[in-house]
Amino acid sequence: MIDFGFDKLALIGAVALIVIGPEKLPRVARTVGHMLGKAQRYVADVKAEVNRSIELDELKKMKTQFEDAARDVEKSVGDSVQQANDSLQTTWSELQSPPVDAADRPPPQYKHPKKRWRLKRGATPLWYKQRQGIRTRAQSGAARVARFRPPGHKAGQ
Repeated sequence: MIDFGFDKLALIGAVALIVIGPEKLPRVARTVGHMLGKAQRYVADVKAEVNRSIELDELKKMKTQFEDAARDVEKSVGDSVQQANDSLQTTWSELQSPPVDAADRPPPQYKHPKKRWRLKRGATPLWYKQRQGIRTRAQSGAARVARFRPPGHKAGQ
């Protein structure tokens, strides 16, 4: 833009005073000021519109990239679901077709769980109990004595 210093503005004002005259100069200066204000507002509006259009273009590019990424994700998920569905259908069809000798076998019979269903199991795992030497089965006193009796020793001696 043109750079006006104080000396140039004073020179322009003196020439305008001589050419226009002192009676009309305030009205002309006011009109010129209004025109300059309108021109500045117009330039600012044009700049804002250009910036908005640039931002709109960038947003459109980002939207396109986002939509492409979403389509890629949707396609990969769809392919994975389709593969899983195919394998499930294959497995299901294999399970539905009876084996050759399945018709010959009778259906499984109900087997009573006997007394084991009453057995309470603690939260401590069996492998830990075995490692620590904790008894997991109850033994009678005679059975324990027989278990730990030295070999070759006969009962009643």
